[in-house]
Amino acid sequence: MAPGTDDLVAIGADLEPGTLLAAYRAGYFPMPLGDVDEPDGDIGWWSPQRRGVLELDGLKVSRSLRKTARRFEIRIDTAFAAVVDGCADPARDGAWISEQIRAAYLELHRLGWAHSVEAWAGDELAGGLYGVAVGGVFAGESMFHRHRDASKAALIGLVEHLSAQGGERLIDVQWQTEHLATLGVVEIDRARYLRRLAALLETPPAFW
Repeated sequence: MAPGTDDLVAIGADLEPGTLLAAYRAGYFPMPLGDVDEPDGDIGWWSPQRRGVLELDGLKVSRSLRKTARRFEIRIDTAFAAVVDGCADPARDGAWISEQIRAAYLELHRLGWAHSVEAWAGDELAGGLYGVAVGGVFAGESMFHRHRDASKAALIGLVEHLSAQGGERLIDVQWQTEHLATLGVVEIDRARYLRRLAALLETPPAFW
């Protein structure tokens, strides 16, 4: 599903860590408006009317995907910047990660709030994902792959990691797409998401 007009709730502000964390705790996330190459372009703040979420017990993994995923070694937070750069590759359709977005999330990672889950094939970063963890919610920002199913393997790794920590947890993927729906992502309305978020903010963090 593509962003809708009603999903954009604010324009402006900065990308300082405090601003970003306050936004995630309120159910918002940033994306640049206009050309990602603009160094100081406007930032839009989004809160989808129909939110794409993945319940940990709702992940759908086919037998063939499970077999393929075993080929990769899953690591956490060993190559955060490289994962962001893979997601930001301008050759990808719909590239949206600007330099100011990149810098902001590198700082969030340095402070312990943003995390990457990586799928490695030997010494090669084959794919991965990154996002922000606030309480029991992992707000996924983007994912990429260089090997077939590597990003899906990273998602499986994320679910396994979160499940192992105990407590109620939820993965927020922003918008449901046909691809994500095949993996178990469903839509819930904004009000329901905000209620879930408020309750999950008290869950102990899953990353250190």
